[in-house]
Amino acid sequence: MSLAVFVGDEVTATGYRLAGVTTRVPEIGAEASALAQACSEASLVLVSASVAARIPADDLRAAQLAVAPLVVVTPDLQGETPLPDIAARLRAQLGLAT
Repeated sequence: MSLAVFVGDEVTATGYRLAGVTTRVPEIGAEASALAQACSEASLVLVSASVAARIPADDLRAAQLAVAPLVVVTPDLQGETPLPDIAARLRAQLGLAT
């Protein structure tokens, strides 16, 4: 079992490979299956924001809520897909949103 697997674009995957991380660069439409495969192989799964945006929301949420492996959405190298505003989401859930 790998310690970590990165699922994302080829350019970012190259950097992760240089750091010794196993990488997956899914074809368009195969992102959910690449995530499932990575979850079966590693204890930490890093998913780029652009790939995460193409995974069905229920599949991504289920992977993130699972006890293991830890699934984290990471920023894109190009910054084209923004990360969700977690602070705003927490404020809304706690009733602190203005």
